[in-house]
Amino acid sequence: MSPELHLQMIINRNAELHEQAANHRRALQAEAARKNRAEGERRRSFFGKINAA
Repeated sequence: MSPELHLQMIINRNAELHEQAANHRRALQAEAARKNRAEGERRRSFFGKINAA
């Protein structure tokens, strides 16, 4: 196998693994959000946290 082909295979596999990791993180975040909503916790908007003085 030529070095160029081997390098290209490594680059492609690295990209695939990064994509899988990102998908897994999104799935975990979605599950955590569903769990929080099920427990009655609601997310507040950024502007809802600002107190007018």
